[in-house]
Amino acid sequence: MTAADSHLSDAGTQDSTGDSEGYSRGLSPRTIQMIAIGGAIGTGLFYGAGGAIEQAGPALILAYLAAGVAIFVIMRALGELLTYRPVSGSFAEYAHEFLGRYAGFVTGWSYWAVWVATCMAEITVAGKYVQYWFDIQPWITALVVLAVMFAANLISVRLFGEGEFWFSTIKVTAIIGMILLGIGVLTIGFGHAANPTVTNLWADGGVFPNGFGQSLLVLQIVLFAYVGVELVGVTAGEARDPRKTLRKAINTLPFRIGLFYVGALIVIMSVSSWRTFHAGKSPFVEVFQQIGIPGAAGIINFVLLTAALSSCNSGIYSTGRMLRTLSLHGEAPSALNKLSSRHVPYVGISASAAAMVIGVIVNIISPDKAFAYITSVSTIGIIFVWGMILVCHLIYRARVARGELPAADYRLPGAPYTSVLALAFLALVVVLLFFTESGRTAVVVGVVWAALVSAGYLALTRLGKSTNTPNPARNTAGR
Repeated sequence: MTAADSHLSDAGTQDSTGDSEGYSRGLSPRTIQMIAIGGAIGTGLFYGAGGAIEQAGPALILAYLAAGVAIFVIMRALGELLTYRPVSGSFAEYAHEFLGRYAGFVTGWSYWAVWVATCMAEITVAGKYVQYWFDIQPWITALVVLAVMFAANLISVRLFGEGEFWFSTIKVTAIIGMILLGIGVLTIGFGHAANPTVTNLWADGGVFPNGFGQSLLVLQIVLFAYVGVELVGVTAGEARDPRKTLRKAINTLPFRIGLFYVGALIVIMSVSSWRTFHAGKSPFVEVFQQIGIPGAAGIINFVLLTAALSSCNSGIYSTGRMLRTLSLHGEAPSALNKLSSRHVPYVGISASAAAMVIGVIVNIISPDKAFAYITSVSTIGIIFVWGMILVCHLIYRARVARGELPAADYRLPGAPYTSVLALAFLALVVVLLFFTESGRTAVVVGVVWAALVSAGYLALTRLGKSTNTPNPARNTAGR
């Protein structure tokens, strides 16, 4: 048996024991499926789509399709790597294995920063959503939301999973309800919409009413609406039968993209002309109001709040696991690898939640201006992480071709060409960032972050840390 075969055999044994990294496999297939669905639905669709429609018109549907294809390639590449070796903190693990310690260090800390920033942004907007019903300062709501999600994640992974299951259920129900109501308006004609017809998709200025250039620029907005879809990779260490469960979750991704994004947008822009939607207003609210649903704004506001809570819940979960992975590699303080009696990385979760308190401070000082800077970390960071997944997959396939590693039985179709095309798509989005003010902010923040994390790595190596790369799957330190 080769070393590679032994490695894969060990991974399979770890799966069967259910305790491969000291974690408890408390995430059922039902929970994993809903986490996968919820990761593909967020405030980017419910709220941010209004500005995207205003910018690109019906071409936004094509933009979501193009980005969706790239995301599917990324997720299938990740699925192949997870089949080869299912571990929590998968992105950093694969970067360590295929690209070296520096790549693993940067990937791990960057993904941690992505979710810390995302969670800070979400608790910021959660405060605004609650103000719809109650006159409460946004920073108070932000602090309460962070405290509740922090406590839920500390108790057990099962409680995190149940919370995410119900958050996702609310979001899915809202989208399916809107689609069914919209179809009813288009076919039966009930409601108060002015001119509901599918010809709205091309009759009012064409598919590209603001030009092809504006449609390209909207790709950067669209791509970031998919942030979180990769979360299923982080759950590998705590999913029951991860190879089977994660494979099923990834295989259903095209259906989810087609229904929740493309399907919803087709219905929205058929019920009403794209010119009726504007930035700062949820297109879902507009459609519900035109159909004549009582309390439409309140309903969607509740769904938006749910989406924010879901994102914060996921952020605390993923950052705690990523910090533990970094700690097991000697790239973060050793205390961060400790697990509670419930097999939860409580020190990593606590440290991440403490960093997220910055979001509460932002709410007190200047939430409007600082919000863009916070989200820009997530913007450039997730492009880097997704790119690293594709690069690691390319290297893995090359090593398989040389007989150095066993081939997984779940493969990315068309690889390596599809991986290269997806990388080119991500590179295109990076180039497009330079053409918008918010995009340039993201690039600047990305450069600053790269300098900081590189300096951290240099400091780490100069302190004489071990250059070995231990396998956390074999390490139960801190238990």
